[in-house]
Amino acid sequence: MDTIRWEDGKLKLLDQTKLPLTEEYIYAEDYQTVGEAIQKLRVRGAPAIGVSAAYGLYLGIRNARVKSKHELKEVTNKVADELSQTRPTAVNLKWSLNRMLNKLTEANIDDVESLKELLLKEAHKIWEEDIETNKAIGRNGQELIPDGAGILNHCNAGALATAGYGTSLGVIRAAREAGKKVRAYINETRPLLQGARLTTWEMLQENIESYLITDNMAAYLMKQGRVDMVIVGADRIASNGDTANKIGTYGLAILAKHHQIPFYVAAPFSTVDFSLSAGNEIPIEERDEKEVTHINENRIAPEGTKVWNPSFDVTPYELIDAIITEKAVIRAPYNYSLYSYA
Repeated sequence: MDTIRWEDGKLKLLDQTKLPLTEEYIYAEDYQTVGEAIQKLRVRGAPAIGVSAAYGLYLGIRNARVKSKHELKEVTNKVADELSQTRPTAVNLKWSLNRMLNKLTEANIDDVESLKELLLKEAHKIWEEDIETNKAIGRNGQELIPDGAGILNHCNAGALATAGYGTSLGVIRAAREAGKKVRAYINETRPLLQGARLTTWEMLQENIESYLITDNMAAYLMKQGRVDMVIVGADRIASNGDTANKIGTYGLAILAKHHQIPFYVAAPFSTVDFSLSAGNEIPIEERDEKEVTHINENRIAPEGTKVWNPSFDVTPYELIDAIITEKAVIRAPYNYSLYSYA
């Protein structure tokens, strides 16, 4: 699935706000276009945001008229700072920008054009590594899935949310590739319906059996015995295992615990933020009230309605049975086990 690609000196991004009705691409030639695409959710998902930001940083300095490495670093820092403000919760954004900045700082090169080329190569490397990382997550995670399993998924953490293949959906893909028969239950994921619009689209593209449900059907679905496990992605994981993911994830974890259903988080190890000791330190993005009061520009709530619209919530580590990464399936106590793989 071609969601992010460097093509003819431009960053090609699949505009996810147009899916599933229209498959339309954005061709970014400057970092402002990339930043707008991230902020407006035209590109979304923590790994995809990180990859896009790396290319955006290069686009921001590609035509910089500077004469020294010092001047180039000043421009690069400015562009990185602007891009880092687009989405505060997803740690992969700053992770990839910091990786690009460190590459520039550590380079034993003074020629400005060679340094620019070095940053483009690093962005390519981040893109390539993300795909391989997702496939490794899939291989590790599919070992947890029995043949015939029913898997509940929330939001979209598939190929659309990454450079390709996906994290939580990558686990489902890998299970199917291993010859297992699986079925996915897809939460619609209000308020922006990423499950209904994006995850179901991916499942149809892959011909994986799936059923769309509204968010408030999950508890009854579990009670019916149709769900064998819940697998979700992550935007940031604190060092104790507390996990920020799309709003509604916390509620699913509570339901899974009540029904004695395993609850798994699938994410690249770069999503772990060791600078944070617990989930209450994770910054939670709050978005425009219109995302709740409107659907496709059509108002569904009365004028004057007050809205609270956090984009993410935090699931406490004690509700998470395992964190599936490219390195291993990691289990509690996370404040020890995560560090052991760092």
